[in-house]
Amino acid sequence: MNAQEVIRVATFTGGLIGPSIPMIGPLAPGGTLIAETAPGCWGPMITPSFQGGHEVTTPVAVAGAEPGDALVIHIRRIQVTSIATASGVMSIVEGRYTGDPFVARFCPNCGTQNPPTQLEGTGPEAVRCAVCGVEVSPFRVIHGYTMVLDGKQGVGVTVGPDVAETLARDAARWMALPQASAQHPIVVMWPVNLPGVISRMRPFIGNIGTTPSKDMPDSHNAGDFGQFLVGAPHRWGLTKEQLEEARTDGHMDVDSVREGAILLCPVKVPGGGVYLGDVHAMQGDGEIAGHTTDVSAEVTLQVDLLKGLHIEGPILLPPMEDLPPLARPLRPAEREAARRLAEQFGQHILEDAAPIQMVGSGANLNEATDNGVQRLARLLSMSPAEVLNRVTISGGVEIGRLPGIVTVTMMVPLEKLAALGLADLVRRQYNL
Repeated sequence: MNAQEVIRVATFTGGLIGPSIPMIGPLAPGGTLIAETAPGCWGPMITPSFQGGHEVTTPVAVAGAEPGDALVIHIRRIQVTSIATASGVMSIVEGRYTGDPFVARFCPNCGTQNPPTQLEGTGPEAVRCAVCGVEVSPFRVIHGYTMVLDGKQGVGVTVGPDVAETLARDAARWMALPQASAQHPIVVMWPVNLPGVISRMRPFIGNIGTTPSKDMPDSHNAGDFGQFLVGAPHRWGLTKEQLEEARTDGHMDVDSVREGAILLCPVKVPGGGVYLGDVHAMQGDGEIAGHTTDVSAEVTLQVDLLKGLHIEGPILLPPMEDLPPLARPLRPAEREAARRLAEQFGQHILEDAAPIQMVGSGANLNEATDNGVQRLARLLSMSPAEVLNRVTISGGVEIGRLPGIVTVTMMVPLEKLAALGLADLVRRQYNL
């Protein structure tokens, strides 16, 4: 099939990603991918037929992409289409799942695995088993909010019970669920513990990347959530070694994966298989409530192919203002001051360097940080000790999501980036 310059995708995988999921395309390298995305966590969580905690788009192949390459994803535009959403801190209802409530759910009454469901009314007990009629959601919102959004003005406001209940009666429309979406809209449950809170919208993509080399739930493609698959008693169980080899860390929840960012992703299956979903209207670093404002969106990406760049996980080039202060490129006056200081003390060589962020993931933040450091060390042929020093004095470690997603940022000598074929990309991103 001839490669296409533009591909639109508005279909979804039902909660799974991996080599068994058919791809569409291929997209020509440098082509444009326009995706209509569905809300992430809460909707799929309260829809037991899903076998993962998200609803991501059908993967798109990129012509010529082979394992050992990298895909360069330019995030050109994120347009939030939801007018309302809901979220909050979760609790798990025991007796409704096997091993993992995001994946292997069953009806507590009739025992149907991943049962079909329907909505009856609104509120916490609205999700009902279509086989026997009992309330069946494996999750509850123990403290939450319903929020209305103004994408043009970039603000959101949480609402009280009267407004929230009215929104719940037409929840799918207010959330702008895509036509092919199969999730129940979380607004139907209308949590209202925080009325009157104002927040800025700062939309970003919580789950974006390339297809892992083994089938797995879409929400578990990361080193922290993926731990639930290790030795799991359901069909998607993996060994620790299989998880480490297969994952591509698409589920990052790093809030700088937004308009203007560039994401480099490892290719682990032929075609790469770009997928995305779980757009959020806003999120503070860490996502410490466990969940945030899931929204529908239209996302425009440009996808390039970089042959032979073997990376173990995603590399992020965020917008300039999202870089840690020590990793922002030097202004000319700072560079000149450094030159004079070096000459004063007889230091005649100064590095030319530019920033990159390596995503690290693991069971906890310490493991995630070590993972990011080790990935940088192997990519740049440096010792881990050198990476630690460089990150400490010219970079930083920032939390993407608890319990175990971080970005490890450092200034990298341009000669190292040039050897990897990344120097021009980084220079353009930061106007160097």
